[in-house]
Amino acid sequence: LGLGPGPGRVLRFRVPDGNTVVNDQVRGDVEFDNSVIEDFVLVRGNGTPVFLLANVVDDMSMGVTNVVRAEEHLPNTPKQQMVWEALGQAPPVWAHVPVLVNEQRKKLSKRRDKVALEQYRDEGYLADAMVNYLMTLGWSPGEQEIQPWSAMEQKFRLEDVNLSPAFFDLKKLTAFNGEYIRRLTTEDLVAACDPWLPEEWDRERFAEIAPHIQQRLNTLADAPGVVDFLFLADAVIDEASWDKTMSTEYAKPLLADTIEAYGAVQWTADALKASLEDVMGPYELKLGKAQAPVRVAVTGRTVGPPLFEALEIMGRDEALRRMRAAHERL
Repeated sequence: LGLGPGPGRVLRFRVPDGNTVVNDQVRGDVEFDNSVIEDFVLVRGNGTPVFLLANVVDDMSMGVTNVVRAEEHLPNTPKQQMVWEALGQAPPVWAHVPVLVNEQRKKLSKRRDKVALEQYRDEGYLADAMVNYLMTLGWSPGEQEIQPWSAMEQKFRLEDVNLSPAFFDLKKLTAFNGEYIRRLTTEDLVAACDPWLPEEWDRERFAEIAPHIQQRLNTLADAPGVVDFLFLADAVIDEASWDKTMSTEYAKPLLADTIEAYGAVQWTADALKASLEDVMGPYELKLGKAQAPVRVAVTGRTVGPPLFEALEIMGRDEALRRMRAAHERL
């Protein structure tokens, strides 16, 4: 330790000759040439310590044994290690992990990228899915990436972390989230979706449709848009879906025949499906084509939950009312 001359003296650390070897759990032994490291200030002229000294003393006082941080801090480590040793203590175990990058392969930034966990929570991402995905960034749990924390925790070793920057892939995170949603019980799914549902929606009706949309959800926030037709006074018609489906030559007569058949059929999903299969016979259509006009008439679009289960939950009167309105428009 060296003091500068005169009042307001600064305290400097005199770097010794030779090399400093940082033993890093991720990168192995990293050697630094001390000749390129300048003598550095520890205490300013006004008596306040610089961060480097404060950081080391703070870690010592807390009994820190392991330091895991981003690779960008590796160049600072030789100085910190020298101070640890100069103060008579063995330095902690170092581990410098790769940074996370975005699609442009630039380091994730809170000013540019979405990095706050609260943002993902508010968009309907599950905590368990986020934890699972984050664990796969820069490290692999094996062939099966979808694993609970308890299993990954047992397998994780810093020595196995990759050296290359890890790409934060939102599409992959969303796929993980969809997988975790599909693993929820119906009761847990209904409870998890509740914050995203309008207050006026019938929760019992949503609980009925929930098992049928579980395979279609990638985030909890998707739920309202998938089932809104069940809670609206009328279906909101997507005109592109209408034009594509209702412009076929069979749409109008098939819809008329289905309305007639559905007037007397037992109102269950299985019976509704069987009835439509009878109706579509003369039209020589596959079920997907035959149910399209019915789906658009009732839901307003060409995609959504299983049609016959949705019809059963909606009820005969409302479903037929919408189908007749669509037929009248045709």
